[in-house]
Amino acid sequence: MVYEGKPSTGCYPCRKRKIRCDEARPNCRHCYVYGRPCPGYRSDAIFRNESRKFERLAKKDASSGSSDSSSSNSSPPKRQAQPPARPPQASALAVYRVADPTWEHRALCYFFDQYTTPAEDEGGVAHLEYITSLYARYGEGSPRAEVSPSACLRWAVNATALVTLAHVAHAPPLMIKARQGYGKAVRSLRAALASPDQVANDETYASVVLLSLFEDITGERDGLFGSHTAGLELLTKLRGESQLRHQLGREMFIFAWAQIVVEILALGGKTRCNFDWAMGMLDENDPVESLMLATTRLCQLFISLQSAPNPPDQATLESWIAACQESDFELSQWTLYLPDHWLPLVVYSAKGEPLLTSHRISNAVIRGCYRAVRVILQQQLLNLNHTLISINQKNQQSGDPAPVEGKFDEKSVRSVIREMIPDMCRSMPFWLSDVDTLGRPKKPSDNWRPVRAAQAYGLLWPLWCMISCGMPTPAQMQQMSTVLLRGGSSLGIKLALILAREAERIRGESGLSEIPVVGPKSSRNIMGDGVCTF
Repeated sequence: MVYEGKPSTGCYPCRKRKIRCDEARPNCRHCYVYGRPCPGYRSDAIFRNESRKFERLAKKDASSGSSDSSSSNSSPPKRQAQPPARPPQASALAVYRVADPTWEHRALCYFFDQYTTPAEDEGGVAHLEYITSLYARYGEGSPRAEVSPSACLRWAVNATALVTLAHVAHAPPLMIKARQGYGKAVRSLRAALASPDQVANDETYASVVLLSLFEDITGERDGLFGSHTAGLELLTKLRGESQLRHQLGREMFIFAWAQIVVEILALGGKTRCNFDWAMGMLDENDPVESLMLATTRLCQLFISLQSAPNPPDQATLESWIAACQESDFELSQWTLYLPDHWLPLVVYSAKGEPLLTSHRISNAVIRGCYRAVRVILQQQLLNLNHTLISINQKNQQSGDPAPVEGKFDEKSVRSVIREMIPDMCRSMPFWLSDVDTLGRPKKPSDNWRPVRAAQAYGLLWPLWCMISCGMPTPAQMQQMSTVLLRGGSSLGIKLALILAREAERIRGESGLSEIPVVGPKSSRNIMGDGVCTF
């Protein structure tokens, strides 16, 4: 007998579709996504007694042979060559080809694998995990698909999945299908927003989230502003406090909140509604929600700065500086009360280079966002101090040789930025799954898993804030721009390429050196000022 290899131990639906089964317990991820019960898995070795089957086949062949012989006796013999008899086991071992899954199904599996990540354990942070449960409830092929209150969720998921795979596989036909699905999703969303029964439900809200993600993957923002952020903001206000009373609503709120904060802090946008109603419902003892509270208060401060009369007087500037310093103190205290499993781990690579890792990748993502917020706040402090010095110089009496000083020593502010940037660079190899928690390079033979697109997506805006602040060294600039290029080319997130070009333009207009453009697979090894390679 010829050994044909070890049979697959996956569940029957995955084996039928010829896709890799993760064999999770109690249900595999693909069955969970499609909303179907998982039948379980077969064991490594399967023993079957095929004796009776072959007996039946042999008797059938014998009976057919006897009937043939009887019929031949009643007719004249013919000298004609007969084909050789087929062995009885041939029909028992016949192999039937299973139809390959459609591109739409492949796109769905790829999207759910790359952009939806469950919390690693209790207290961890998930990314769009609720999309899988909603799609399983109301998506294509689910029992409720035809009675779903809105079809916009199904179209939004399908369109985003298709565009994700189209960019990675460089498949223009999939891109055409994705844009057709996007148009259907927008039309369905308009109908849902016009319906009082559907406007504030979870499916409608999740559809806007997905269309916002679609826009980032295609890189088709309005400048750097998202065209769906206003819709997210207004729907968040409409859904009100009830959305924070259950886990699904809180996860949706966190994604929308992050989009709004980016536009206020990183792009200088204005809010269309306030989140005062949510402040009292966030848990100060939870690391993520306590950071959200501090950042929300900072957003309120930035909005008040934008709405103030221009130019401000000296007293107003001094009050703004004091408020920013108070906010910075609050943010600095956030790191002091983190649980032990949230603290970064200082490890060393095989070459003795320092790296920062964490017990969970989601913790590293949150820390990266924290560093970006701190950098933005330091920049605001420097701008306010420079404006105050300029006003004091104008008010200084002519002939007074005394130098005009600001409200604080700028060296301490700049030192915070110079601390945040190297820490970000040292964290990126772990963030991108290039090394494990101990700093060891991951290899395909070591249960290696490449970076998920969700991890790279979480890096985009923090990296852009670091690059555009004007203080990274050339080596740090090279590493961060390489990561953005990697997210745009290898993972198909076009927003990453746009942010890299925009940061280069800002630095060029400021008279600073341009961002070094390097390939996404550069292996240059620079570690002297907090630069890590992959």
